[in-house]
Amino acid sequence: MAVPKRRMSRSNTRSRRANWKAQAVNTVACDQCRSPKLPHTACGTCGTYNGRTVVEV
Repeated sequence: MAVPKRRMSRSNTRSRRANWKAQAVNTVACDQCRSPKLPHTACGTCGTYNGRTVVEV
């Protein structure tokens, strides 16, 4: 099993963890009602996906 020989410095640890930030959720406009929704999911407002109604709202 690999074990580090030396302790990693605080600056190296923090610079490595600098890319762990959270990202904003990507949204697209619904084709029917133009409300923001997650891509590849049914719209929560009108219940359509890919041009047809899949969920009763």
